[in-house]
Amino acid sequence: MQRRLPPLRALEAFTRTVRLGSARLAAEELALSPSALSRRIGTLEEFVGRKLFTRARQSMQLTDEGQAFYNAVSPHLDALARAVEGQSDNLALSRLRLGVLPLFGTQRLFPKLADLRRRHPQLHIDIDTGPHLEDRVGDTLDAAIILSRGPKQGLHAVRLDHNMVHAIVSRDLASEIERSGKGEEAADAEALARQTFLIHNELPASFEAWKDALGLENFEPAAIDHYDSGQLMLEAAAQGLGIAIMHDDHFRRSQDGRLARLFDVPVESPYSYWFVCKVSALEDRPVRQFHDWLIGADL
Repeated sequence: MQRRLPPLRALEAFTRTVRLGSARLAAEELALSPSALSRRIGTLEEFVGRKLFTRARQSMQLTDEGQAFYNAVSPHLDALARAVEGQSDNLALSRLRLGVLPLFGTQRLFPKLADLRRRHPQLHIDIDTGPHLEDRVGDTLDAAIILSRGPKQGLHAVRLDHNMVHAIVSRDLASEIERSGKGEEAADAEALARQTFLIHNELPASFEAWKDALGLENFEPAAIDHYDSGQLMLEAAAQGLGIAIMHDDHFRRSQDGRLARLFDVPVESPYSYWFVCKVSALEDRPVRQFHDWLIGADL
């Protein structure tokens, strides 16, 4: 007996909605109206005999059965896409012009790119670490991964993380500050005022958030040195050149035994990493392949 296959368009509507976390975004990317997207998913629900989403006030929430169905089906859909690509003579090399901040590239993206190459061997990426990445999306860049308080309107944006702010220093400097101040649990403005702080040019609000959380709203350090590279900030901190105000993720992923963090105080960062591209760019195969891979890559 020949097995019946579910409608592929319905499967595409379902998986796109799950991966984007938004029925509205899925409908936009598939050039469908919200009602047409809902009908496709309804067709799939009838086929499998399960309620995959709950619907209320124009929103769709994945059910437990829907999550189980996605977990079971998604890997096979990815394998099918790779198999078709591998057997097609019409798929030539494709190229993505991607803007990436150097620290994100070295710590998070590059360790995972071998998996992307296995999944999409025809996809090649030109990496751009220059300034003003967001402004160049749609011009010299197809897409970018930026660190921002929130991308500009009109771009398709996927938030990749949430972060905490740390004050990162060399171990020797940490010991010196703790000896001269109140210890590792509290900040001493007088001890800190003798230090140089290292601040990223494009992330000034991190320092303000850190000062506010430690009750140092009017605090002024001996000096502030500005950097345009997170990687260089970490090295400067490791060399004892100052206190780098950076993300907890940067500190953890550096795995640099020369570094320590000051004060056990949780400070939420105003900034997150985002993937951004033009909405229309999602119709291009290189952007679509990278976008879908990135969402599930757990960088």
